[in-house]
Amino acid sequence: MKKIIIIISFTVFTICLNNILYSQVDPQILNWYNGNKGMQTQKGYKKIKNRKSSTVIVAVIDSGVDIEHEDLKGKIWTNSKEIPNNNIDDDKNGFIDDMHGWNFLGNSKGENVDGATLEKTRILRDLTKKFKDVDPVTLSSKEKEEYKLYETVKSDVQADIENYSQYLPQLEMLPMMIQNIPTMISSQIGKEIYTQADLDKWKPSTDELKQLKQIASAILSGDLSLKMVEDQKKQITEMLEYNLNIDFDERLIIGDNDDDFSDTKYGNNDVEGPDALHGTHVGGIIGAIRGNNLGADGVANDVQLMVLRAVPNGDENDKDIALAIRYAVDNGAKIINMSFGKGYSTHQKEVFEAFQYADSKGILLIHAAGNDNKDIDKEPNFPTSVYNFQKEKLDLFLTIGASTRVKKEMLAADFSNYGQKGVDVFAPGHEIYNSVPQSKYMKLQGTSMAAPMVAGVGALLVSYFPTLSMHEIKEIILQSSTSYKGTKQHLPGSETLVDFGTLSVTGGVVNVKNAVKMCLALEKNKISK
Repeated sequence: MKKIIIIISFTVFTICLNNILYSQVDPQILNWYNGNKGMQTQKGYKKIKNRKSSTVIVAVIDSGVDIEHEDLKGKIWTNSKEIPNNNIDDDKNGFIDDMHGWNFLGNSKGENVDGATLEKTRILRDLTKKFKDVDPVTLSSKEKEEYKLYETVKSDVQADIENYSQYLPQLEMLPMMIQNIPTMISSQIGKEIYTQADLDKWKPSTDELKQLKQIASAILSGDLSLKMVEDQKKQITEMLEYNLNIDFDERLIIGDNDDDFSDTKYGNNDVEGPDALHGTHVGGIIGAIRGNNLGADGVANDVQLMVLRAVPNGDENDKDIALAIRYAVDNGAKIINMSFGKGYSTHQKEVFEAFQYADSKGILLIHAAGNDNKDIDKEPNFPTSVYNFQKEKLDLFLTIGASTRVKKEMLAADFSNYGQKGVDVFAPGHEIYNSVPQSKYMKLQGTSMAAPMVAGVGALLVSYFPTLSMHEIKEIILQSSTSYKGTKQHLPGSETLVDFGTLSVTGGVVNVKNAVKMCLALEKNKISK
């Protein structure tokens, strides 16, 4: 599931959902991830300003991309072997009219999936048919293991339904509260028109007034609005109607058997789909046009984005992901960005085999660590680079945590997953301003934003240093990261201070300037030999 984080914390309102931040962009936030507080991308480019680049294809497996976005002009991959809209598979790759990639969430009629169930909901749906009226005492040992899973997912789904249901009546109250805030504030501070500075001077005496001040500040900054509340209501409603509803089956639209990985004749070429906000933002981070004063700059300058729509508003299906990876490899992608994840996976071996296939072809796989502020060494976020059944290590798989602009005690984003073995490195993922559909721009955050930072860095290095192997590029990304080992940082989701070195393999944040320097040195060393 694609997850971006918003947190409203006003005593009674505490919501953590995959949603957006609607505030106006602060000049300090615009393009920060490419600057000194981020990955020092601009300084990296200065070191290679006289070098020529070659185009690198990056596959974006996501919710879809607005391929007509003004800041992505010339950045969308086109299948030159395919004749547009002739309803013929010209290049005989198994996909008809796949001009810019493929949509694995649709059918030949042009219908597309938007809302989808969570993986645990699917598991519950299947196991309910088997265990709903069964006495567990009568079950075999193998069946008891399944029954245990049934009880776990049943409890999880029910807890989520109860949790999200309680927010709807609270959100109904917020619009009236937002509209009344100016009057309420004015009566307290004696000003009809007030600024944040006025609010800062005000020292509320009760908890209720402190909450009032907090809400007013959020409204002034743009972090709370009527539109945001409406979108939250819409999202919770969809969560209950689709994500957590065992009676809903999105595969009926697609028309395939999602347990049969040989059943591949499905989908369509609508790579934008009904909701491309997440994927367009991810694509912009990787390759939005640099230096055009629109939105923010992409990390990679000479890149083509191959769009593979496989992530709905719900959990992605393992089959779609495995087939999307194979499509990317077979059609020329050098890097695959995967800004999605889930807590359960029913076809782990098939996904791992797709990873192995990409690995064998020298393709760099970049995966977001997830936004549950949990230790994925203990609680996996699927897909993962290390499965229980796995015997061989994947050579070209990186898992990315999200970092912030703040280096003192708050370097790791409070939502980011972490893991001393499972997360390789951190990259900017907090307050990232970039492209969204209809040639608009928005500030989003999540490890979904951190992963394309690294995909962009990988593309940049491959583009300017074609003689280096992908293994060398991967190792340089890791070794050149700015190390914060030994610094005390908040454990994500907690006030506890820990050594940043315990949150990932490297204990570092990606640094483009350092990576370019290492590439130049390695290239020079190779030539001298």
